[in-house]
Amino acid sequence: MLDKLRWSARRFALSLVAILALGLAWSGVAQAEPALWAIKDKDSTIYLFGTIHVLRPETQWRSAKIDKALADSGDLTLEIIGADDPAVMQPLVMTYGLDREHPLSGKITPDQFKHASELAQLGGVPPQVLNMMRPWMAAVSLSLAPVIKAGYDPKSGVEQVLIKDAVAAGKAENALETPEQQIRFFADLPPKTEADFLAQSLKDADEGVGKIDQMVAAWAAGDTKTLESIFVSEMKGDYPALYDLLIVQRNRNWAQQLKTKLAGKGVSFVAVGSGHLVGPDSVQAQLAKLGVTAERVE
Repeated sequence: MLDKLRWSARRFALSLVAILALGLAWSGVAQAEPALWAIKDKDSTIYLFGTIHVLRPETQWRSAKIDKALADSGDLTLEIIGADDPAVMQPLVMTYGLDREHPLSGKITPDQFKHASELAQLGGVPPQVLNMMRPWMAAVSLSLAPVIKAGYDPKSGVEQVLIKDAVAAGKAENALETPEQQIRFFADLPPKTEADFLAQSLKDADEGVGKIDQMVAAWAAGDTKTLESIFVSEMKGDYPALYDLLIVQRNRNWAQQLKTKLAGKGVSFVAVGSGHLVGPDSVQAQLAKLGVTAERVE
């Protein structure tokens, strides 16, 4: 059972965007590489890069522009650090992700539980473990099962590549949130919003791997217009409370951290889920409210 809980903990590292982005679609691209932004003052530059947490190993996304920004940067900042470490994640999952006294089957509809059970079987999660999961934990863990089954690999995700490069170059690693903070964004959701999160994740899983294929294609080509229109309209329109809690409030917090970081010196590379860098409530939009302009690097 603990092995399965460790699986769930590692899946949490994939977090918000890889879960929610299954609903994205691609309508055509104009650029040839993922989008990159920068904020600057007289003695500082911070690059902002949107990531995809799971990719097929053969996916090509590196470019001369991105590599130069990475090479010029003295440190790497991610959403969280340590989410692949079972020693860090397992106690948090046990505390915030499980509810032994109130089975999942009693918190959602029979059809939803049947669907969740099918995804659990696909992902190798035993029924007894599934039934102990809180709705948010089931959402995070199960919606990726078809994606991983189709050949997407967390080890090939952008963050894993960036961390490997940073370690090899001896660069400092920083985080915008701690693992516990990020888990509690989910664990502290109101019951209805938590149930909505699971409902959306089950719906996204229904749409199939083709959707994430299209999303990755748009991301890799820098098609932010498509990502913005579909990501924001679906999240903000269908689940406004979830959108505010998991996107708007976090983006606002991150923008304040970035403004503080900009007051220092040097060059930094900041990578967060790509869903946080599109739409009217994006990190860039929150920075603008603080008087900081983010410009796309051409």
